[in-house]
Amino acid sequence: MRLGMFMMPVHPPGRSLSDTLAEDTTKSILADKLGYDELWMGEHFSATTEPFPSPLMFLAGLVPQTKNLTFGTAVINLPNHHPAIVAGEAAQFDHMSGGRFLFGVGSGGLASDFELFKIDPATRQRAFMESIDMILRIWAQDPPYDIQGEFWNVQITKAILPELGVGFMPKPYQQPRPPICISLASPSSPSALTAAERGWGIISANIIPVYSVASHWTTYSKACAERGIAANGDNWRVARNVMVAPSDQEAHDRVFGDKGSNRYFFTYIRDVLHRVGILPILKPRPDMSDAECTPEAILTECVIDGSPKTVLDKLIAFRERVGPFGTLLMTGIDWAGPNKDWEREAMRLLAQEVMPKFRQHVTAQAAE
Repeated sequence: MRLGMFMMPVHPPGRSLSDTLAEDTTKSILADKLGYDELWMGEHFSATTEPFPSPLMFLAGLVPQTKNLTFGTAVINLPNHHPAIVAGEAAQFDHMSGGRFLFGVGSGGLASDFELFKIDPATRQRAFMESIDMILRIWAQDPPYDIQGEFWNVQITKAILPELGVGFMPKPYQQPRPPICISLASPSSPSALTAAERGWGIISANIIPVYSVASHWTTYSKACAERGIAANGDNWRVARNVMVAPSDQEAHDRVFGDKGSNRYFFTYIRDVLHRVGILPILKPRPDMSDAECTPEAILTECVIDGSPKTVLDKLIAFRERVGPFGTLLMTGIDWAGPNKDWEREAMRLLAQEVMPKFRQHVTAQAAE
């Protein structure tokens, strides 16, 4: 059972980019010092709340400042980029990090990025699959490259000088490639089928209800079984908002109080998804009305909070309900007001007091 940070801080729109990048860097270094195993960073070009046009650039700055962390992109939205650019940059980062790299990819989910890059929602899944296939072909071969597709072409057939190293695309440090992961949000996500078919890992989003998380393992493990493959929970990461405090009451107040960043986080997410017509993704029950799907109802469903003992009990019950995930990803939140001290304490308590006992439980359960 590994522990990671899922950097989805949802900073208030008015904060400066310099401040938020510095804050997220400080948090990442703290996670490393506390012994967290992984750090995941997403990609958005046109959202000041999560202003990370280049997760690889951000993560590269952390490589020399950290020792324990493996770095994941959650995710690089492949339709936004030419596949050759992603292939080259991801291979470079794999070498820069000495193989401390998990290649998380997806088809995107931000409407303003779709408009910016003229992405057709009706074809973006095809574009995603074409892109990842091209990236893997680039990594698997030497020139000449002549890869033709519906959306892109990759071609170096003339300007090749082997004795000078000209015309060769870089290959990753990890061979044959870094581990590939794909993010899941919708119930019984068809992306889980793709992951099973391709041998990729899956990441269940932090904003979805428990039944959706459980459906991801059901879909993934069934698809693996149909292909004669044993589904491995080590390939499954589950992101969750977690608030650990000295007492249950303090944790509850830090989550549900007006100053809490978790409350701001889910109020913001609810507003955004309601405006774009996909609020059902958040609903704790599929039959819940929009009016019933309040921030409080979402917080109750999606945040694991309490004292160290209570959080341990909740994590055990959560894993028994959803399935045998191998990595818990704690969601990073904004540090406005008292939240900096609250989250730092939550990170420490989770790493030092909860996870050792949670790992013992998981190990004992696996031995039965």
